[in-house]
Amino acid sequence: MPDEKTLTGLEFIRYGLALLVLASHLPSLCLWLVIHPFSAFWRKLGGGWTAFILSLPVIAWIAGVWILRKGLVGINLGTHPFTILLSGVSLAAAIWIRIVRVRSLDSKKISGFPELSRASYPGPLLTAGIYGRIRNPRYVEMLLLALGYSLFANYSGPYLAWMISLPVLFLVVLLEERELRVRFGAAYDEYCRGVPRFIPRLGTWKE
Repeated sequence: MPDEKTLTGLEFIRYGLALLVLASHLPSLCLWLVIHPFSAFWRKLGGGWTAFILSLPVIAWIAGVWILRKGLVGINLGTHPFTILLSGVSLAAAIWIRIVRVRSLDSKKISGFPELSRASYPGPLLTAGIYGRIRNPRYVEMLLLALGYSLFANYSGPYLAWMISLPVLFLVVLLEERELRVRFGAAYDEYCRGVPRFIPRLGTWKE
């Protein structure tokens, strides 16, 4: 349990990143566990009301993390050049994926508007660019970003949260795939046969 009053410089940054991972990574994934299985209901309700309702548990989560922060950040594992180096590699990979990914999927689309908007539903099936190599670049991006922050922070709490997020993310992907099959049918099945979920095949970039 860190003493917040004595944190300065790099230690303060590490502590802040640990709190950022704890406050944002898991709830951002868990929201999709609620959105994907009930997307038809959320579309009827509308994007505004959906955003308002779903923001309430997120705010409660963030408040809980803040109140319990001293226990949740866990053990301070210290500042180590090796974990900082790994953090840089992970963050650089996440930034690269984001730069490539936004060419096909901008911030409005990634926020769930195709799932929630009656006007834009069902929208196009993304198969170009990075989506021609892996089906879920945004989730890989999220994992790498959270891992990079966790490695730089080097507290046990964010590491635990990141490991818990792995099965949560896989469940989110399965729910999203089920929804996409409903939206796009055989075209999505064909896309899945040619493009892996997370790890690209070498030399398989599709325009």
